[in-house]
Amino acid sequence: MTDTACAPISSRDSAAGHPAAPDPAAEPARFLEYLLGVAVRRALPLHNTAAFLPAPPPAAGGGRTLVLGAGKAAGAMAQAVEALWPADAPLSGLVVTRYGHTPPRPAGPAPRIEVVEAAHPVPDAAGMEAAQRMLALTHGLTQDDLVLCLISGGGSALLTLPAQGLALEDKQRINRALLDSGAAIDEMNCVRKHLSRIKGGRLAAACAPARVVTLTISDVPGDDPSIIASGPTVADATTCADALDILERYRIEVPPAVHAALQSGALETPKPGDPLFGGHAVHLTATPRESLEAAAEAARAAGVPAYVLSDEMEGESREVGKVHAALARAVARHGQPFARPCVILSGGETTVTVRPQAPGTPRGRGGRAGEFCMGLAQALQGQPGVWALAADTDGIDGVEDNAGARVAPDTLARAEAAGLRIAVYLDRNDAYGYFGALGDLVVTGPTHTNVNDFRALLIL
Repeated sequence: MTDTACAPISSRDSAAGHPAAPDPAAEPARFLEYLLGVAVRRALPLHNTAAFLPAPPPAAGGGRTLVLGAGKAAGAMAQAVEALWPADAPLSGLVVTRYGHTPPRPAGPAPRIEVVEAAHPVPDAAGMEAAQRMLALTHGLTQDDLVLCLISGGGSALLTLPAQGLALEDKQRINRALLDSGAAIDEMNCVRKHLSRIKGGRLAAACAPARVVTLTISDVPGDDPSIIASGPTVADATTCADALDILERYRIEVPPAVHAALQSGALETPKPGDPLFGGHAVHLTATPRESLEAAAEAARAAGVPAYVLSDEMEGESREVGKVHAALARAVARHGQPFARPCVILSGGETTVTVRPQAPGTPRGRGGRAGEFCMGLAQALQGQPGVWALAADTDGIDGVEDNAGARVAPDTLARAEAAGLRIAVYLDRNDAYGYFGALGDLVVTGPTHTNVNDFRALLIL
């Protein structure tokens, strides 16, 4: 087999315009890739923004509309707003997205919202500059103005502005440590909020007295807007004490002055009930559940019963893979709890705890989706009739160029014939190396949206 390069998923594709489904029995791998495409298209900003756009401020009042945003979908969200906003209504702003994630611009007028790029998942100077510029743009806002905030997953790293006493290098080190620790996304973002001058509701505070409307694409289990991109415009119920507990639990050090500021509460975030959030609105424009349900409907339309387990799965990726393998074996061997053929879907945000390696050992490459697939393949042990695909819906699994990987009944046999021992690759968290050598990487390119993990099992 060769690495799968899926058809590019454009931010301007039609929501209903995906191609006809491949025959699942004849082309199981392509069928699973088709379901991934359906899920991603359901979450594209152009399909989901119009219903949530507020009216522009009245022209007679002299109010203006300022757009601010951050996340892997921010560029596509900005394009959607521009396409839908009245041509005669004032509109300006700035959003930041990941390098390479700005969608191609359609022909037409010059953009009114500037899109800049920065690093993810570890922040860089470009992201810090973007955050500083956004805060500067809020100066002079009045109660007649509207701030439209476009927020999606990835914004925590892309919108970085270290708290007093922290340098960018400190934030980078802490971010890397959190990513390697296996901490859940809500734990990571609790720390990020309290070590920031713009996240955890602080951007909303800077926008006062203007009205703030936040449009957000969820990439977190439970769809809590205060966790998505560390909630720059949303009240934060977590505390400095919570952040300290998380840092201590995962043995992550911060500078002494910052540790003292957390202990004293000096880095506390705006809380629910704060009057500064009065009159503000938050709208979820796309969610993981909606994308999974769209994929399920597409499978059923192709004649295959489909079941959505959950859109909120968390835990170690490899262990979640083992649980899915046990379910797939039960279906394949006993027809329980679902009859064959069927598709089993799940989403959420799993984690990868990076294992320590001997000095000089190359660092493994890969992300949550690939690690899930390794755990799944190892536990399936070549179970006949089971195919699987796991991918990150933003098109990037970790920091490599693939969205995820796929598993077939012959995955382990082909790997062993090539001298690839899955236990070795799991031990060094090297899903990219394992599936790359087999030609079983799934490559979509940036999708310009992000509703987190997508996992699909086809049992025939």
